Amino acid sequence: MQIPDLPPLKLKQDQERRLRTGHCWIYSNEVDVDATPLKTFEPGTAVNLLSHQGRWMGSGYVNPHALLCARLVSRDPAHPLGPSLLVHRLNIALGLRQRLFETPYYRLVFGESDGLPGLVVDRYGDLAVVQVTTAGMERIKDDVVAAVDKVLRPAGILLRNDNAVRELEGLDRYVEDAAGSVPGLAEVREGAARFEVDPRRGQKTGWFFDQADNRGRMLRHARGRRVLDLCSYVGGWAIRALSGGASQALCVDASEAALAGVAHNASLNGLGDRVDTLKADVFDALRGLREVHERFDLIALDPPALIKRRKDMKEGTLAYRRLNQLALQLLEKDGVLITSSCSFHMSRDGLLELVNQAGRHTDRSLQLLEAGQQGPDHPVHPAIPETAYLKTFYLRALSTF
Repeated sequence: MQIPDLPPLKLKQDQERRLRTGHCWIYSNEVDVDATPLKTFEPGTAVNLLSHQGRWMGSGYVNPHALLCARLVSRDPAHPLGPSLLVHRLNIALGLRQRLFETPYYRLVFGESDGLPGLVVDRYGDLAVVQVTTAGMERIKDDVVAAVDKVLRPAGILLRNDNAVRELEGLDRYVEDAAGSVPGLAEVREGAARFEVDPRRGQKTGWFFDQADNRGRMLRHARGRRVLDLCSYVGGWAIRALSGGASQALCVDASEAALAGVAHNASLNGLGDRVDTLKADVFDALRGLREVHERFDLIALDPPALIKRRKDMKEGTLAYRRLNQLALQLLEKDGVLITSSCSFHMSRDGLLELVNQAGRHTDRSLQLLEAGQQGPDHPVHPAIPETAYLKTFYLRALSTF
């Protein structure tokens, strides 16, 4: 076997077990720093990953300044990370999405799950938005842009490298037009609804593609219903519900820019007279709506991650329970609560348990009707639990029994 001509990174005894299961992460305390001192590497350096016995495990890249200090990218000695591998992996990712989606609006690359750790690519028709989160990918970002251009031939490519995760890698945060013409607003089509989002300043890369299937699943519950869209961003849940036959919607968000997006997207879909907005913290909004005896038939609760680290577990769990409890207090008899968590540390069973607790506290009996996860353009890597992060439950709320 002819291994790549790269510097070695050697692991301690028995520390290759995770890699053997298909995982691709290496932590700094797993490296044999006597044999291969981490301090000798520059951030993003390509390396050969070796077991303690010297067996080649694969090639990847290293960042000596990060706790998660290395990622395996290729187990094929003939194809280390470089331009040809990038194009190959992008084509494999594109093949899946083209089978799944009739229109080009989706996440094209989902990091480790698509064999490209540290890279996200979202597709908005003729616009590709690229997000690089690791020093290894930052080091070859020109190759990444060239590969995206070769595979997609988009009209424009935007580098949306302002994610806070980059700071863990010692990387600057920036947004940059990388190729072609990048529009001020990017179009998204989802079901019968059309949206325009800001790819430079909007949340994530402008849109939450991971919830698209769950918003579609909502439609069977939406006809004729009055909808409350909490943490609404630019109105994805509300506008899709209205396009599916809901009667009226109220969108709540703390961002004035997000609510301006709601109004814009409602107008795009001819729904401006059926959508209201409320700028407020979600907890304050729920309490205020309860005080004036507002009630809704369908509530979509899709907050940002409330548990970002394990140490946030206690406080975050309490926040999820309070949110769901307050939402249930606004729900009509026989109404439906759609509740989500994108916190990896909140398990599916844990979320369901706390929602049930919220139901008991509000004298509501709940029926779980459906459950969802992130869409198939965010595939789960079976060896990497962190890639299975999104939980969504559809719960019917009845009087207690």
